[in-house]
Amino acid sequence: MSDAALLRLLAALLSLALLLLAERRWPFQVLPAGRWWPNLGLAALSAGLVALLPLLSALVAAEWAADQHFGLLHWLRLPDWLALPLAFLALDAAVYAQHRAMHHWPLLWRLHQVHHADPALDVTSGLRFHPAEALVSAAYKAAVTALLGASPAAVLAFTLALNLGALFSHANLRLPAGAERRLRWLLVTPGMHRIHHSQRMDEQQRNYGFFSPWWDRAFGSYQAEPEGGEAALRIGLASEPPGASGLLRLLRLPFRADDGAPASDTMPATCKTPPDSKP
Repeated sequence: MSDAALLRLLAALLSLALLLLAERRWPFQVLPAGRWWPNLGLAALSAGLVALLPLLSALVAAEWAADQHFGLLHWLRLPDWLALPLAFLALDAAVYAQHRAMHHWPLLWRLHQVHHADPALDVTSGLRFHPAEALVSAAYKAAVTALLGASPAAVLAFTLALNLGALFSHANLRLPAGAERRLRWLLVTPGMHRIHHSQRMDEQQRNYGFFSPWWDRAFGSYQAEPEGGEAALRIGLASEPPGASGLLRLLRLPFRADDGAPASDTMPATCKTPPDSKP
């Protein structure tokens, strides 16, 4: 295992442990015991599959681009102090665009619905992605990294931030109202991202960000509060019963249709009129 891979693993495990402790201390809601295992199973399968294909690594792509002097930032010959933050922002914007595509293209939604089928959210929900989606995501990030010419340092910094953001934004945490309001200008908070996991199709088209909230605000997909307030918020997919979360069922979910209807019929519709946004 490379030093970068070891650093990512240790950072992820430390973040996971700290957020699990925080969930016990400041929970948003009481969740049933044992709900972690399907999520952790998917995470293990996805990580193992991607690890078998090193060419899909964004870090490998960054190292190749640096060796070949390939990619936009290399061609522009920008100084490192400017190229690194620009690469970080561009990678974050690319992940935002990827997430929107996952909701709008039926084939991608088939894969991404596994993530949304979780009937409640906790820190392990941030690891809950179908292995096929993990492959698509890794290939996309590697391609964007190479075309951008992002440096290995920028890719490592972004990967650490994205992993932490994914865990934190899905955590079963209730932040103090003031902290929630202020943090939303810098980070995607659990309260902000919970809206995205609503069963309401219009709310699934909001708050796509995993790490930074800026792209949602810039592109009109930010929503401050769920319709009817948090008490009315229902998490998950209406087509998936709350108890139907076994690992094998989740692995099969992208390849079946519900009640005889094509899987694309369960795809969220694009929200035409954004709700009023406020901090």
